[in-house]
Amino acid sequence: MGLFLLNLPLQKSAKVRYTERVAKGGIWMEEKDFLQEIKEIEMIKEALGLLEWDAQTGMPEAASDFRGEVSGYLAGQAFSRSIGPKIKEAITTLKPENLSEVGQEVLTFVKEEYDLNKAIPADRYEAFMKETSKAHTAWAKARASQNFDDFKGSLSAIISYLKEFIPLWQKDEATAYDVLLNQYEPGMTVEKLDAIFGEVKDGIMALRARLAEGTAPQTDFLSRKVTKAQQKRFAETVVKELGYDFERGRLDDTIHPFMLDLNRNDARITTRWNEHDFSMAIFGIMHEAGHGMYEQNIDPKYDHTPLSTGTSMGIHESQSLFNEIIIGSNQAFWRKQYPFFQECTEGTFDDIDFDTFYRGLKQTRASLIRIEADSLTYPLHIIIRYELEKEIFNGDVTVEELPTRWNDKYEEYLGIRPENDLEGILQDVHWSGGSFGYFPSYALGYMYAAQLLHAMEETVDVDAVLASQDYSPIKNWLTEHIHRYGASKKPNWLIQEATGEALNPQYLLDYLKKVYYTAYQIND
Repeated sequence: MGLFLLNLPLQKSAKVRYTERVAKGGIWMEEKDFLQEIKEIEMIKEALGLLEWDAQTGMPEAASDFRGEVSGYLAGQAFSRSIGPKIKEAITTLKPENLSEVGQEVLTFVKEEYDLNKAIPADRYEAFMKETSKAHTAWAKARASQNFDDFKGSLSAIISYLKEFIPLWQKDEATAYDVLLNQYEPGMTVEKLDAIFGEVKDGIMALRARLAEGTAPQTDFLSRKVTKAQQKRFAETVVKELGYDFERGRLDDTIHPFMLDLNRNDARITTRWNEHDFSMAIFGIMHEAGHGMYEQNIDPKYDHTPLSTGTSMGIHESQSLFNEIIIGSNQAFWRKQYPFFQECTEGTFDDIDFDTFYRGLKQTRASLIRIEADSLTYPLHIIIRYELEKEIFNGDVTVEELPTRWNDKYEEYLGIRPENDLEGILQDVHWSGGSFGYFPSYALGYMYAAQLLHAMEETVDVDAVLASQDYSPIKNWLTEHIHRYGASKKPNWLIQEATGEALNPQYLLDYLKKVYYTAYQIND
């Protein structure tokens, strides 16, 4: 999971001219004053982000209530100023034609956020943020006890807050859940997702049935012990080669992996380890590094503005999943990296030839845990969460009923049923932070990533690059078409410009067919 709280040093470019001055009630508003107010709001968010990182990587459990007070206060301060008199003055008096290019882009973005949030009482937002801070501790406690009851109260409170806010956010969205979706992926609706996810679900189900006729790969070696130190050496080296800059980032341990960007020079990633499942941490670190690479390569001209972050959760996930799955499923990539993996693991896999190793990595089987799912069944995990979130905000399911509904859907879509709440509804951190509407972004990001690969291959020989010692052509292409824009462009615009067409889920299905037909030795 990426937490995208943006804050970067203000760019002082000679191209920026602070010429706009408007008198209103004896007060002069200049572009530089507007950008200074934005900078100060972003600095509060940066401090808040550091507290969030600490809360998820090492804060004592007993500190939860105190941290909730501090985080809630800072969030309330940032929120109040974002809808405060200075911002109102700016959006009602500054003329875009008199602003610098960055000033125009920031003003447009800030006005959208102001119009969205101005009806939310600041004290209610602060209370909501305090609740999410405490909810993370409740979620962690529930995971330890494997008992949803320890989290149920906090989850109910968060859902209640969101249901209170939705009518205040709602404009022309058709449903309550559309309001939440639009905050993570602008322009996305239930109607669109129902059609897209229906196509993807049917395609994956058909592919899984076809693979049952193939030759299943050998997988017993995947559970061999690989120490944390061995995994870390391999993973850190790989993501550094892919373009993640450890001088502007770091890797820490956590319960649920995430990336948190404080600024483009401080984009932190986290992971968790299992010495008998090396793929979880290795692919997880590749995933989070993809998020971090996005943040590290945004144009510095957006420093200390809300544009210095990813444009949507779907686009952000496209960058993490490009690393984890598009590159992580590539034969040329693994053919180059496998000798180094064998070196890192100190002989543990010397008896496993490359083809056996690669095919084993691409096994597909039903699993209960989303972040441990293979790249074929992963979208089904997202669709389950999407359908549950729709039910919550349509009023079709109560909080008490959620664990059973969750388990029923896993049985329906994947043929397996969780034995406890830890394997089921408690596995994800997102709901404890109020992130309803986020999950569909993972599947959208997967589709975006496959489509970006298709477009990239028109000018970049991806296999040749991944077989080489220099991966920079891939990162440079992504920076040119995605990273540098930050949040200055909408996701639909980025995908259209980068690929020449709107989102097309068929690219994902074609990609999955290619990868898994190879792994299961199916000729078609």
